[in-house]
Amino acid sequence: MKENGTGSPILESIKKDITVYKDSIKEVASEILKEGLSEYPIFVAHQHEVSVGEVILDKNELEMEWSINASTLEQFIEKGIIDRKKSEGFKKNYKDPKKHICLFVLVEQGANFVYIPY
Repeated sequence: MKENGTGSPILESIKKDITVYKDSIKEVASEILKEGLSEYPIFVAHQHEVSVGEVILDKNELEMEWSINASTLEQFIEKGIIDRKKSEGFKKNYKDPKKHICLFVLVEQGANFVYIPY
């Protein structure tokens, strides 16, 4: 993600959408935790079709810039996005899903994990 003096324009655009989305994301994260699907919910922010997770917030339907898919660490390992051998490191750095959104931001230039507090 390209940085400039005032912060990443991509991150600013995501933060704007997340402000609107965060209650819905928190609800889905709670469901993932409560149903025992995973202790590590991951939300994928994207602007194009992606094959990871399930769409929970569609930018076209909501007239926003970003769509959000719900996924889990387990699915990221299964799809080879996170190497199984590196998953322990991921778990150590993972922030409390009741307090933070674990966002996997996909852009043409690459992808990054970002934690955003609710």
